[in-house]
Amino acid sequence: MESDNSAGFTYLGRNFSNLSVNDHSSAFSDCNSDRSGEFPSASSESRRLLLSCASDNSDDLIRHLVAHLSSSSSSVDEQKQAAMEIRLLSKNKPENRIKIANAGAVKPLISLISSSDPQLQEYGVTAILNLSLCDENKDLIASSGAIKPLVRALKMGTPTAKENAACALLRLSQVEDNKVAIGRSGAIPLLVSLLETGGFRAKKDASTALYSLCSAKENKLRAVQAGIMKPLVELMADFGSNMVDKSAFVMSLLMSVPESKPALVEEGGVPVLVEIVEVGTQRQKEIAVSILLQLCEESVVYRTMVAREGAIPPLVALTQAGTSRAKQKAEALIELLRQPRSGVSSNGGRSSQL
Repeated sequence: MESDNSAGFTYLGRNFSNLSVNDHSSAFSDCNSDRSGEFPSASSESRRLLLSCASDNSDDLIRHLVAHLSSSSSSVDEQKQAAMEIRLLSKNKPENRIKIANAGAVKPLISLISSSDPQLQEYGVTAILNLSLCDENKDLIASSGAIKPLVRALKMGTPTAKENAACALLRLSQVEDNKVAIGRSGAIPLLVSLLETGGFRAKKDASTALYSLCSAKENKLRAVQAGIMKPLVELMADFGSNMVDKSAFVMSLLMSVPESKPALVEEGGVPVLVEIVEVGTQRQKEIAVSILLQLCEESVVYRTMVAREGAIPPLVALTQAGTSRAKQKAEALIELLRQPRSGVSSNGGRSSQL
């Protein structure tokens, strides 16, 4: 599998080999276990049972619950109860996640994800998410065939199932070999749709999953072809969305794909990026400059467009008050914009016009 995280070029003898912004850890947080509260379907007896087995003596209960999941004689209600209790047992206790997987729960939980019962599907998705939080379980979950059912839940599930499916796919994508498999299963357009139409949590989960998946080069192209630039630009333009940083990091990752550049421009990204350079936070300014640098590095047309948008004054201000890394990038971009018709490319010849 080919991963592509590089971003750099040489211009007028100067090498800019690190255009990416590496400080993404605080912009993206891993999806945690499901953030649901208690479940109204849980009886008082069931609650007492779960509380009593929250200790180290939960092995028998786990085997009992897995047996109910797997049995062909179990009713839908019994499967729901078993899945719900497994979901709760795996929510906060890492040791239970390993026990549940070792007890053989993964395959029957995956089968629930394909259920026509929305609640049963949701419980199955969320239990798989909780189990995937344990690194030791990720290979087992993927090799047991979870990816395609999770993608279907992302398409047809309840809002909670979609959010948790996105989180589960994110967790599985942290194993490098799974990134392409997830992309080829049709997840990318569905995550782009969730990014565009979902609530705040859905947007956050979708952007985090896309950021992870798009370290694989072929997934970057899939994301661009799925129309990701539209929601990214819209979210970056809305400073009240709390999605500016996440969206900008995803956009920066996509810029190594040539198709991303005309898509960004067509969706009105240039004025949004220039505004971020002018009024964003220090981190937002730096990543916006990085994106503009990658946009302009080989295109006289795009340089002229960025310059006409009024980028030079805020860039000059950034060279005086930004971080050392932001200053370097701002200076490089100013140099490009002040020679918009030179057409010097990274190999010393004439650059393309687009």
